Amino acid sequence: MRRITLINGDGIGPEISDAVVKIIEASGLKIDWDIQTAGADVIEKEGTPLPERVLNSIKENKIALKAPVTTPIGKGFRSVNVQLRKALDLYANLRPCKNLPNVKTKFDSVDIVVVRENTEDLYAGIERQVDNDTAESIKVITRKASERICKFAFDYAIKNSRKEVCVVTKANIMKLSDGLFLESYRKIAENYPEIKKREILVDNLCMQLVQNPSQFDVLVLPNLYGDIVSDLCAGLIGGLGVAQGANIGLDYAVFEPVHGSAPDIKGQNKANPTALLLSAIEMLKYIGEFSYADRIEKALFKTLANGIFTADLGGTASTKDFTDAIVQNL
Repeated sequence: MRRITLINGDGIGPEISDAVVKIIEASGLKIDWDIQTAGADVIEKEGTPLPERVLNSIKENKIALKAPVTTPIGKGFRSVNVQLRKALDLYANLRPCKNLPNVKTKFDSVDIVVVRENTEDLYAGIERQVDNDTAESIKVITRKASERICKFAFDYAIKNSRKEVCVVTKANIMKLSDGLFLESYRKIAENYPEIKKREILVDNLCMQLVQNPSQFDVLVLPNLYGDIVSDLCAGLIGGLGVAQGANIGLDYAVFEPVHGSAPDIKGQNKANPTALLLSAIEMLKYIGEFSYADRIEKALFKTLANGIFTADLGGTASTKDFTDAIVQNL
């Protein structure tokens, strides 16, 4: 039986975690969940939103499914997500964005995978106050990080039968930093003759995405552009409530939804577990449980095709109703 860390989060986290665990159990797959708490709810007792025991659990089990957690604003605590990425060197942020059955959007042929470098760029947080009227942020792009994220994107394309990897930069302006990222892409691309290559500037990409998103397949981007573009792509398929995500490194992988902990609807049986469930499906594929991932995905898609939606998608189903429908479809 596979042992997997489950960070059940706070806010709506425990509700959607329970829903996903119930669905996976109903599929017949046996998982030994190592349940860990993190976020705002544990600060008073443990003095940090990310206790060392959580990191130790992930290091032991290698794989984690993570519900959203709250990082208190203005209290000196760093983002739990940022801490996890740095502590475990989760250098690749993976965001598949694909239309879901019966979820109405402006486009019906979106199937894009955003691969975002996760460790450097402006998100390295290197800043200084030059004087009272001037602040500087340092953009860090390294060859090592750029080459490994591009290799990740091409390897993902091969493994998942994708046809093209498009690199996204602003290398016409930032000729050294974005230029290095582009140069790294070109070097890695030479090793994948079977995959189509494409280069695009980030501003042009954003325009193209809202006009004709179906032209894109796999996108690989530096950290800042990847953060922005992945949320844009989530908007193309129905919003953050249906957007899955994963943070992957050489040794560890953490699968999580993109949305926040939504404390305003905590405990009200309203939360949509779809994004966490899609993240769990991606996790099952990652660990080689393809048949279970396929069955659960088909049950989710059938539920949506039957018009069973939670309130965020315009429906009336509660979290429990939606979960029970998926279990029934299994």
